[in-house]
Amino acid sequence: MAAVRRDITTNATDANRFVQAVQALKAESAGVSTTDVGVAAGPLAPDRPLSTWDLFVIWHVWAMQQLSADGRRNAAHMGPVFLPWHRWYLLVLEANMQRVLGVARDDFGLPYWDWSADGTNLTPAQQRTNAAVWRIVGGNGRPTDRQVADGPFVQPSFDIRVEQGPSGALRATNRGLRRNFGVDANRLPRKADVDAALPNGQYDVAGWDTSPTSFRNLVEGWVPNGPAMHNRVHVWVGGDMAPGSSPNDPVFFLNHCFVDRVWARWQGPTRPTATNRRGGPPRPTRSTGTARRTRSTRS
Repeated sequence: MAAVRRDITTNATDANRFVQAVQALKAESAGVSTTDVGVAAGPLAPDRPLSTWDLFVIWHVWAMQQLSADGRRNAAHMGPVFLPWHRWYLLVLEANMQRVLGVARDDFGLPYWDWSADGTNLTPAQQRTNAAVWRIVGGNGRPTDRQVADGPFVQPSFDIRVEQGPSGALRATNRGLRRNFGVDANRLPRKADVDAALPNGQYDVAGWDTSPTSFRNLVEGWVPNGPAMHNRVHVWVGGDMAPGSSPNDPVFFLNHCFVDRVWARWQGPTRPTATNRRGGPPRPTRSTGTARRTRSTRS
């Protein structure tokens, strides 16, 4: 058996468990503060106690700050590592969610948000208000300060304690979660974008940057005419999804779980022919834990 990852909008049990697990990890003390881990004071807070959830935020920013020798990519993005790095990141979060929920590994899989369905079936205006995911995780930020005022992830139980500031450095803060739907990108990606990426048999291209039309660049969203796919979701949601500290927003993980599902489809039985799958990480066999734990379904 394996944990099954489902669409969060079609399974109430998974949706409720996701919210419960996020809240539990946000409430669980990490035993350190921002000062303890070298995060500077910010304009809204000199020092903040960190939760387990906050450590995932810091981990992501630190990975983005580790640049390649040529400066064209970092330890988690803009190169071949993008998909496997985030798959491992999701697995670690999923294991922590199972732990705080008190469920067996096979009893809960991190759900995904199929933004391609909303991008296809809803108008840009409807995407901001009518998408079912917003009834689960709260909606757009209020006009005055872009802070989310509805749903399960609002102050005081869900506060933002660490953020990436304008300089790119991490800093302590004390505020609510921010979103700003559809301002810097007018619509979500569509199913046609996913369908266009899946037949591409070339995982990545030597040089390992954001310019080739490889499967990885298509899914990450650098081509064509980026921001597309994964990148476009970050930009479209806006607010806390825009900077490197984007894991502050639980939507980050719903986005990346769907991205991982697209990669799993590409790796599956109907993948492009092996002779065209150049430059990618080896596909996990069915006997490996990674392949089993990343299985997903639309049910």
